[in-house]
Amino acid sequence: AALLAQGFAGPAYFHPRPSAAGQGYDAANSSGTNLGPTSKKLIEDVKQRIAGYRAENGMPHDARVPADAVTSSASGLDPHVSVENAMLQADRVAKARGMSREAVSQKIRNHTEGRDLMILGEPRVNVLMLNLDLEGKP
Repeated sequence: AALLAQGFAGPAYFHPRPSAAGQGYDAANSSGTNLGPTSKKLIEDVKQRIAGYRAENGMPHDARVPADAVTSSASGLDPHVSVENAMLQADRVAKARGMSREAVSQKIRNHTEGRDLMILGEPRVNVLMLNLDLEGKP
């Protein structure tokens, strides 16, 4: 289903937001972590995810990382990431697939959804549909 995230691993795929649903992206166990902003576990998890995101995407140790790259959604099943998050992953995906950055960026633009009712939320990219497109699947 296009509205449910799936875990994608490896450099050739765009990665969705982290998931706290069951063993990850498990619709039968949809939930968030319920950890608050002062939770030591949440802070440590986010720090580890930031370091991992930077390393995986070849970013400097002090580069800004989008919040949606290192925090899970309330359901743990959100298939969307910010446009910024997708664009930061583009070089890695392009290199792994032997594609140009421009070709990958065009696919990101093709899967970018606008604000709901033109005013609510932020533009976002459906990672599931983007990865399926990269695989040549409808």
